[in-house]
Amino acid sequence: MTDATVVAGLGWPATGGVVAIDSATGERRSANGWPRISGTIDPTGGPSNLEREISVNAGDRPAEPAASTHGRSAADLAGFAMAGSLADMDTPIAREAAVALMAVGRRTAPMPKPDQTRIMVVANQKGGVGKTTTTVNLAAALAVSGLRVLVIDLDPQGNASTALGIDHHAEIPSIYDVMVEETPIGDVVQKVEEIEGLWCVPATIDLAGAEIELVSMVARESRMRKALDQHLQSPGVDYDYVFIDCPPSLGLLTVNALVGGDEVLIPIQCEYYALEGLSQLLKNIDMVRAHLNRDLAVSTILLTMYDGRTRLAAQVAEEVRRHFGDTVLKTAIPRSVRISEAPSYGQTVMTYDAASSGALSYLEAAREIAERGASGSTHGETIHG
Repeated sequence: MTDATVVAGLGWPATGGVVAIDSATGERRSANGWPRISGTIDPTGGPSNLEREISVNAGDRPAEPAASTHGRSAADLAGFAMAGSLADMDTPIAREAAVALMAVGRRTAPMPKPDQTRIMVVANQKGGVGKTTTTVNLAAALAVSGLRVLVIDLDPQGNASTALGIDHHAEIPSIYDVMVEETPIGDVVQKVEEIEGLWCVPATIDLAGAEIELVSMVARESRMRKALDQHLQSPGVDYDYVFIDCPPSLGLLTVNALVGGDEVLIPIQCEYYALEGLSQLLKNIDMVRAHLNRDLAVSTILLTMYDGRTRLAAQVAEEVRRHFGDTVLKTAIPRSVRISEAPSYGQTVMTYDAASSGALSYLEAAREIAERGASGSTHGETIHG
């Protein structure tokens, strides 16, 4: 047996550069036990087998798509990455690089503007289904695409404010002052520094006591509507979208949001418990529509925390789509570590990792919402549980 120095060409882990060679048969096997190496680089500096193959077959391959390819889904982007020569040269890294490259182009593609401001209430009385995550990431996705977006944090926990990097300690003017003290929204709104075209009305812990204080007030259910109407009619105020992030309850704060909004967006976690209680939310929406806000309608349902490896997630998704039809967005949001990490840095996933699967999914969901708004198909019939 003799030794020869070679470099692995098919992605096997490095073996220190030494491969055992049988002088009689010429058979090569790694001294560390890795499978036989069939794609090697000549020690003299000649082209590798892969380079030769790419050189010979280049004319037969489809042209690699440009980074500015728009109007495609996240799955299409991954498919394009697979089709290019990068996918052949370096399987895992090149595919991710191609997807990231196209994500940059996709991220900067403009989205259609609605004819008038769309006020969307993100509600679900069950906690942990992704309401706040959905609110801030959809808002960020629309903003980075050139639209003007306002996020109103109506949850006393203030998680939306945290994710957008907005201070919301007790001394900060907040939505509490708007709801209880009738402070104009323009006096408490803050600009999100990380993203152009995005603003936030923060929530502080004071909001936890607002439900009790609102009980004895006149027109307690319509205070959000009054404040929003006044703000949207103010000179220089021009938003394409307003998102209201609701607390995980069906109390007065959520009722105020439903009265103040035009559309309801319901995030549904792809697990069985997420379906329980949904009928009660829909009944409450019907009651608000019948007595307080005739224009309110459930326009959007978004599947969140989708895990394609489990049969349960597929079954829940299928059941939701069967029951709610076209109200459910085609895009589902996958479970993603990047989505979970982003708030700890005071960011949305759109700025934290714009090429991640979570960012691409929220971008696609935002595009669906924007295109529905441009086509005038946002207000359907009220959904009954």
